Amino acid sequence: MSGKQKSEVAMTGLSYKDAGVDIEAGNQLIDRIKPASQRTHRTGVMGGLGGFGGLFDLKQTGYTDPVLVSATDGVGTKLRLAIEAQKFDTIGQDLVAMCVNDLLCQGAEPLFFLDYFATGKLELDQASTVINGIAKACELSGCALIGGETAEMPGMYHEGDFDLAGFAVGAVERSDILPRKDDIKTGDLIIGVASSGAHSNGYSLIRKIIAQMDLHDAAPFASGQTLGEALLTPTQLYIKPVLPLLKRIKALAHITGGGLLENIVRVLPNVQAVIQGGSWTVPPLFQWLSEQGGVAEREMLRTFNCGIGLCIVVDKQDSDYIIQQLGQSGLQSFVIGHIQGDSAAPEIAFDGSVFS
Repeated sequence: MSGKQKSEVAMTGLSYKDAGVDIEAGNQLIDRIKPASQRTHRTGVMGGLGGFGGLFDLKQTGYTDPVLVSATDGVGTKLRLAIEAQKFDTIGQDLVAMCVNDLLCQGAEPLFFLDYFATGKLELDQASTVINGIAKACELSGCALIGGETAEMPGMYHEGDFDLAGFAVGAVERSDILPRKDDIKTGDLIIGVASSGAHSNGYSLIRKIIAQMDLHDAAPFASGQTLGEALLTPTQLYIKPVLPLLKRIKALAHITGGGLLENIVRVLPNVQAVIQGGSWTVPPLFQWLSEQGGVAEREMLRTFNCGIGLCIVVDKQDSDYIIQQLGQSGLQSFVIGHIQGDSAAPEIAFDGSVFS
C-alpha cells in the first residue's frame, strides 16, 4: 500500500463494504423478496421476515397428536449448470421439492421452509430470482417461507457463483406416519409417478457426459429446447396431488440419490419388490444419457430416477383410484411392480429390462 493510500485509510477507516460485504444490498434483497414470502402465508405463521427466527404456531393447524418431521437438502451440481446457463428461475423449485417431497414420504404436510443462499458478492437480480422461485414453489406446496439466510462471503466463492440449501418442517398425526410397514403384504402394487426430468440427482454424471457440449445448443432429446433449458427442468412437486390420497397409501419412496434401485427398499419391510421392465416408457433424456455416456442399465437405475420420481405402495384394490386421481391432478402414473413374498431383508428385483 502506498503512503497516500495509507493516509486515506487512516483518515476514513475501513468499512465492511471495503472488505466485500454490502449490508445495504442485503437489505434491498429482503425488500425485494418480502412480497413473494407474504404470498406463502398459511395458517400457523406468526410474524414475518426480519426477526431472529421464524415463528410457527402448530396449535393453529388443528393437529390432535402431531409429530414434527424435518428435511434438509440442496440441489447438487445442477446448480453449476444453472450458473453456466445463467438461468436462475427454476432452481428454487428444485430446492423446495427436494425437501418437501421427502416430508411427504413420512406422511407429513409441509408447514414451513427456510433457505440458505451463500455467495462471494451478492448480485441482487440473481439472488432475488432464485429466492422468488423458492417462494413460488413453497406457495405451490402449501408451505410458508418464513425465513432464511443470505450470506455474503468474499473469497469463498468465484465471481458469479453461489450455493443453496433448504430446510423444511412438516407435521403428521402420529397414527398416520408413513411407511406403514406392518400393512405391506404380498400382492400389493407399486405405482410409479412420472418425474419431470432428472430432478436434482445424477448431475455430476450428466455434466461429465455433456462436457464437450454447449448448453445453448439444441437439446438432442427435447424438441424446441436448448440443452440447458431441458436439463434445468425443475423437480416435480408431488405435495398437493398426493396429500389427499395418503389414507389409501402404505408407503411412499421419493426417487432421489440412489435411483430406483436403492430408494424403494428404504420403505419396505422384509419383502421383495418386483419392478416390471417395460411397464413405463423411459423418457428420451435417460435413453440419450445411457447411449451418449455408455452407461449400463444398472448404473442408470442407481443414479437416476429414469422417469419415475415417486413410488407408491398400495393395496391392489386402491390402485385404479389413485392413478385416476393423480391423472386429474396432471400427474401421469403407472403400475410398475408388486410386492412378492417374504425375504431376509428388503429386496428389489427387476423383471426384464427397463431400457429395452
